[in-house]
Amino acid sequence: MADIAQVTASPSPDLLTPDNCAVLFVDHQPQMFFGTGSGDRTAIINSTVGLAKAAKVFDVPVVLSTVAAESFSGPILPQLADVFPEQKIIDRTTMNAWEDPAFVEAVKATGREKLVIAGLWTEVCVVLPVLSAIAQDYEVYVVTDASGGVSPQAHEHAVQRMIQGGAVPVTWVQVLLELQRDWARGETYVPVTDVVKEHGGTYGLGLVYAQAFIGGHAAG
Repeated sequence: MADIAQVTASPSPDLLTPDNCAVLFVDHQPQMFFGTGSGDRTAIINSTVGLAKAAKVFDVPVVLSTVAAESFSGPILPQLADVFPEQKIIDRTTMNAWEDPAFVEAVKATGREKLVIAGLWTEVCVVLPVLSAIAQDYEVYVVTDASGGVSPQAHEHAVQRMIQGGAVPVTWVQVLLELQRDWARGETYVPVTDVVKEHGGTYGLGLVYAQAFIGGHAAG
């Protein structure tokens, strides 16, 4: 039972903040998209870029990684690279990014203990590093709508396996709004609503409508 005397208006330490997390993008590449069949691939691209812009707005450190970019999978999603034009992309031979020393060193260099990860395919290049990171005491959040598997079943089974292993499923909009948390935070209000209007689908359209009738600072 809660001790009412100790209850305060304060956030849970479990919440994502701009200061406690890093975002990892794994294998958002053409050949991987070609084999993705768990959902609409255009929607996955939209969610991936929305997540990237969310990280950019809040200056959250990111790690970008590809697998066999030169020999099989092709370059990283151009829209993703455009969000971080100066970011080094770590190319690997390993399906499990957590078995690549350069990738792990890049994650360690962020200094963050909460990892937000998205990638292709969910059942291979996401589930393997997620379970590996959890085994080394990281808290891991999987962005399910910015990830995709070869079939709906493969994606869902991978998500369930990660949940059972201790990962937390989230969506890209959830990450964006959890980082913002208070519409009174004026320094990120406009950038956040711009991301929503560009990538938030009908939510973004609703925000356009609200701002047209209420004004430029209509809450999200």
